[in-house]
Amino acid sequence: MDLKGTYNGLERKNQIFNWHDIEKQGYYLSNGNYESGCTTVPAEDIENKHAIVIGSGIAGLAAACYLVRDAKMPGKNITVYEARSVSGGSCDGMFIPGKGYVISGGREMDDHFECMWDLFKDIPSCDDKNVSILDMYKRLNERDPNFSNCRVSYNRGQNAAPDKKFNMSDKAQMEVLKVMLSKNEDLYGKSIDQFFTEETFNSNFWYYFKTMFAFKNEHSALEVKLYLQRFIHHLEGFTDLSSLRFCKYNNYDSIILPMENWLKERGVNFVYHAMVTNVLFTKQGGKKTATKVEVTIEGKEKTVDIDENTFVFFTNGSNTANLKLGDHHTAPEFDTRVYGSWKTWQNIAKQDPSFGNPDELLADPEITQWESATLTTMDNEILKYIKNVTGRDPRDGKVVTGGIVTIKDSGWVMSWTINRQKHFLDQDPEKNTIVWIYGLYTSNIGNYVKKRMRDCTGEEIAKEWLYHIGCPLDKIDELAAKGCNCIPCMMPRVTTYFVSRSKGTYPEVVPEGVTNFAFLGNHVHVDRDCSFTTEKSIRTAMMAVYKFAKVNRAIPEVYGSIYDIRWVLKAFVDMRDGKPLNDTKMFEVPSFLEKPVAMGQKLLLDKVILPAVDKTDIGVLLRRLKVFDFSGVKTK
Repeated sequence: MDLKGTYNGLERKNQIFNWHDIEKQGYYLSNGNYESGCTTVPAEDIENKHAIVIGSGIAGLAAACYLVRDAKMPGKNITVYEARSVSGGSCDGMFIPGKGYVISGGREMDDHFECMWDLFKDIPSCDDKNVSILDMYKRLNERDPNFSNCRVSYNRGQNAAPDKKFNMSDKAQMEVLKVMLSKNEDLYGKSIDQFFTEETFNSNFWYYFKTMFAFKNEHSALEVKLYLQRFIHHLEGFTDLSSLRFCKYNNYDSIILPMENWLKERGVNFVYHAMVTNVLFTKQGGKKTATKVEVTIEGKEKTVDIDENTFVFFTNGSNTANLKLGDHHTAPEFDTRVYGSWKTWQNIAKQDPSFGNPDELLADPEITQWESATLTTMDNEILKYIKNVTGRDPRDGKVVTGGIVTIKDSGWVMSWTINRQKHFLDQDPEKNTIVWIYGLYTSNIGNYVKKRMRDCTGEEIAKEWLYHIGCPLDKIDELAAKGCNCIPCMMPRVTTYFVSRSKGTYPEVVPEGVTNFAFLGNHVHVDRDCSFTTEKSIRTAMMAVYKFAKVNRAIPEVYGSIYDIRWVLKAFVDMRDGKPLNDTKMFEVPSFLEKPVAMGQKLLLDKVILPAVDKTDIGVLLRRLKVFDFSGVKTK
């Protein structure tokens, strides 16, 4: 395939990074400092262009940031419509009077979120305007590296995997490799339980993987494949979460607030309580142009007429749509109505098949739901049980759990985490510790509280958690009642990203023929990227802005560790808990042939293959990564 394209008159032919028609897509990919370190020039006639951003989650804010920073669009030309009274979308974090501290979820960061770090190097942090978000992250995580002392627990707080092993059989390894190396076309519409057997599902690997990312056995095989490829360089870190980076505070205070402040300082207009209900298109000569935006602002309906000189950016579908909070004495509602950005996407999708199919993702809320809870301690006795599990004191301001602790014998498949404290800017870490809890299977019955999680009050969820972290049985009820405050959060759409979707369910960032409208966020198709990450949200924003404004700079490619032989080889070894590949059973054979086949494989490796590669730099790499045991090899 000879891929060729032009970009602003510059002819490019680059099969390594660009697997698309550059001229048609309107942007190009690269990596390295030549492109990432350069600054941009103002886009042509940009002072006469305008932008409407629908939704002020991280994707919408990123689009506005790229318009200002890279396209050089005047801030006053940008309007952000937000349906709520506060920005952030799913990256939330707040104190609600009458309830308490609430976070629906957190975000796990990776050092190869290339688009995110590209943006955050220029956004001042919330603590010090002279220090960027990127610098704050790096300095914090270097000073206090993240790792978990107890990734999986059982039997009321005991470490279930002190050896930090995956415990995968050869058959399980081959099942995972088959999915990871499959073509996308062979995985559309298929669930992971069509590929994995109990051999894989019962391994520590699957427990680490499914709870770290919130996968269920019936979720998309395609999305599992994308995750395996996207994060193959972090496979070893799954066992202790040492590959992760976390904010200093919650996502809202650490990320959203600084982005919003930066935009407002540059004149960007924010309109709150503004629900966009539809975007209308005119089709002519193969072109699809957004011409009207229908929006309800504080109850008053309004139509905004636009033309090709106004770019529209829409975050389609929210994973925290239908979010309902309970409180310490009330269970949350399970609300499956379709409204908000999902209804808007439905209205838009009716106008053209290239605008995606939200109905497929909304079909079964039981597949896409789980529940979280924010627990605030008020009695320091609870901290000693936390320390028994984590080996750390939450009050020292450093890493506590180092990511989630999954309770392997929990009926709800409960996980919990404590980030560095304080977790909120106005929190007193000496008096309160913020714990985030989530249950993957809310219809299951608890171990201590004999109820479904979704039917539980915050107090009952607190009891279940205290039971699993080893609190004495005679103290659980009192500490749950008076020693903490727990706010449950039910999210029926939280893993719509993981539905076994068909090809075309996700629209392209800018569908073919569209002149001034882009889809943003995680329900959008991006080659090689997986969903449910801040990086994908920001990447889609960068792709859309760079296309419309013809920005003269490359977009960083999705980190290509799957194409780096060093990471691939290391992942094979990590998957085998450090055991070399010499004795791997690559395929099933009848039992009476197992011994002769194994002997033949060993002879072939020791006498032919390994001696040959040992004379080359390939041998140096294989030895360094301990891919094979060379002890029986004689190299002449």
